[in-house]
Amino acid sequence: MDARQIIEKLRDKRPLESAELNAFAQGLASGAVTDAQAGAFAMAALLNGMSDPDRVALTLAMRDSGDVMRWDLPAPAIDKHSTGGVGDCVSLLLAPALAAMGACVPMVSGRGLGHTGGTLDKLESIPGLKTEVSDARFREIVERVGCAIVSASGSIAPADKRLYAIRDVTGTVESIDLITASILSKKLAAGLEALVLDVKCGSGAFMTTVEDARALAQSLVTTANGAGCKTSALITDMNQPLCPSLGNALEIMTVMEAMTTGEVDNILCDVTCALGGELLVLAGLAEDVERATWAVRDTLTDGSAAERFGQMISELGGPADFVDHWRDRLPSAPVVRDVMAGQSGYVSGMDGHALGMAVVHLGGGRLKGGEKIDPAVGLSNCCMIGEYLDADSLVATIHAKTAEDADQAEAAIRAAIRLGETAPDEPPLIYEKVTV
Repeated sequence: MDARQIIEKLRDKRPLESAELNAFAQGLASGAVTDAQAGAFAMAALLNGMSDPDRVALTLAMRDSGDVMRWDLPAPAIDKHSTGGVGDCVSLLLAPALAAMGACVPMVSGRGLGHTGGTLDKLESIPGLKTEVSDARFREIVERVGCAIVSASGSIAPADKRLYAIRDVTGTVESIDLITASILSKKLAAGLEALVLDVKCGSGAFMTTVEDARALAQSLVTTANGAGCKTSALITDMNQPLCPSLGNALEIMTVMEAMTTGEVDNILCDVTCALGGELLVLAGLAEDVERATWAVRDTLTDGSAAERFGQMISELGGPADFVDHWRDRLPSAPVVRDVMAGQSGYVSGMDGHALGMAVVHLGGGRLKGGEKIDPAVGLSNCCMIGEYLDADSLVATIHAKTAEDADQAEAAIRAAIRLGETAPDEPPLIYEKVTV
């Protein structure tokens, strides 16, 4: 392999051969490609973009730089991926709901990134639960329960791990082509047959405009289908938290309330069911999206999703009686403070990024890699856009380690939430669907 020649071709906007990209990905994984060469490649991709065939080839090359799982299951292996948001705990509802309907969901998930929460961090707020399991154990849980949410092993897409670290320090994180290859190389390494993407847009998302979200969704959908995985995407709103709780254990509580009380008339469950309906049709497990969407909702209200969730928690080392006693099993913060509006008006808007960072600064996320997270801290009872508040109405409840932390969080919340005299137009929950 001549890494320089590959970089030059990308620089000059000439097409690349699959064999060249395979060799480059292997070089990333082995170290044969230097940091300088990886940075030059990333910058050329950012500035010039990549063609659809080159993006597919790069994604497959990065997938094949490590282990690729193969499944022998009674139903298709399917999954969902979100581009990240605030209060987004859809995966924790969707995986057991799909499993209750006979699907197989081997979900390789991630940790919190920036202002957004991570599914693995949320799960690990459950005492005893471990998301790092061997491939053999991963297979066993999926076969037994129908779903498992675990962390990626070191052998999954090692080329992406190396290139991601290089992008982080070379100003190339924003490349849609490299974002696409990064996301899909890991998802496709899980051996999926169908995938639905939840591409967020708004103040709490990485893509703040519908136009940027659409560009990413189209890149992801085109590339995944080009790589042989049936995929579609929904562009969904993230101008406000998806659920009223932000923080690891607090979001688990919201999930458990949905699955054990039957109270599913909320935007979190609406997005969950819409994504599930899309995915079931993609996988050939249903014929009609609307009917499939309602069928997913039924699993949340009839207890079958909760049963699968409880089985998965137990298999991952959590309490065997978690579904029945989750209120007693989850950690709680020593300082709990209600934040009142102090004036009347309609909630006209909010800064989702600022709310997410308020949770991070409480200790519910990481300001640098490797930091320990406090699973108990965060926000609950968050107000929603369009809601009318009196001066003594609750804006949010803070869960903190100290009074000083709560003071800082209260100031951040008041700065992030705007009140107006007239009722605003509520943002649509789903902006559009993207297919090939």
